[in-house]
Amino acid sequence: MVSAMRNASPGRTGRPRSASADAAILAATRDALVELGWSKLTMSDVSARAGVAKTTLYRRWAGKSELVVDAVAELFDSLELPDRGSLEADIEYVVLRFAELLRRPEARTALMAVVSESTRDEALRDRIRSAIVDRQKRLVVLGRERAQARGELPYEEDEFLAGSTTDLIFDVIAGTVVHRALVSSEPVDELWVAAFTALLMHGLRGATAA
Repeated sequence: MVSAMRNASPGRTGRPRSASADAAILAATRDALVELGWSKLTMSDVSARAGVAKTTLYRRWAGKSELVVDAVAELFDSLELPDRGSLEADIEYVVLRFAELLRRPEARTALMAVVSESTRDEALRDRIRSAIVDRQKRLVVLGRERAQARGELPYEEDEFLAGSTTDLIFDVIAGTVVHRALVSSEPVDELWVAAFTALLMHGLRGATAA
């Protein structure tokens, strides 16, 4: 499990971590967050729901912020990008899957909670960036590499420019979908996704032609 590898200490000795315990803890965290909200969520409540000792919990996570971010990250790590044959089809697929994920109460509640708390906590913002945002950019990188291999997009020799483009594409897709689904509470259906993808493709083609 990704979360287990992320939190493990390289030089640690003793019994290996239990993947089933990690999964139970993260699931219990999401359930508790939906039921109780951020302010009432406690490490004690999570340990009771997961059926593990508090010492087990604290060996893995120092506090509630880190635990909730990892609970959210596990959900987003489930997003995949199978090859749909074209960049347009790849974008439509991942946007629809992303929207489906955001419709889940545990994903919506957990994401909104950590984003809200991060406005007052710089360390939490950094953890969100490394555990969620930076890791999910892998989908953008994969999609661009496939599009370049198909001849849909040109290769970029400047690595800095390529990285900046990846960041921009991610911000446009993630920001637009999160705003529509969680802020505006509007449907992210196939018709909307097709229109959004067409607009994004127009921008990408215009950028490569410039």
